[in-house]
Amino acid sequence: MNWHVVAWAVVALLLFAAEALAPGAFMLWLGLAATVVFAMVLLVPDMPVLAQVAAFVVLSFASIQVYRAWFRGREPGSDQPNLNRRAETLVGRVVPLEQGIVNGHGRVQIADAFWEVTGPDLPAGAAVRIVASRGMSLQVEPAG
Repeated sequence: MNWHVVAWAVVALLLFAAEALAPGAFMLWLGLAATVVFAMVLLVPDMPVLAQVAAFVVLSFASIQVYRAWFRGREPGSDQPNLNRRAETLVGRVVPLEQGIVNGHGRVQIADAFWEVTGPDLPAGAAVRIVASRGMSLQVEPAG
């Protein structure tokens, strides 16, 4: 029995198992590369180990490139692209300043949350329009 055949079969199965445990489509392509090397070693039993490893590296790179070119861009878009980007959903809203903007920093209240804002100095109560978000901070400008 050729132990190289068994080794590549085990490597392929381990990579497929890793993909099943932590799905992300990365290990799947490495597993496919290992499967092809398994078939190559099965068909050509006297293939040198260095050639086997080189084939695995080349096939892994090629299969990941195929994934990136053909499958990654074709994933369906979400019907709610800003679901976990709450600050981005606030862009365009007009709200009053809870705390006036002094030296470029202030605060607004939206629903039950307080948000830090940056923009031109304005007094508390002034209406501002949210124009952008950076992390947990909102950029505002005077509404009107």
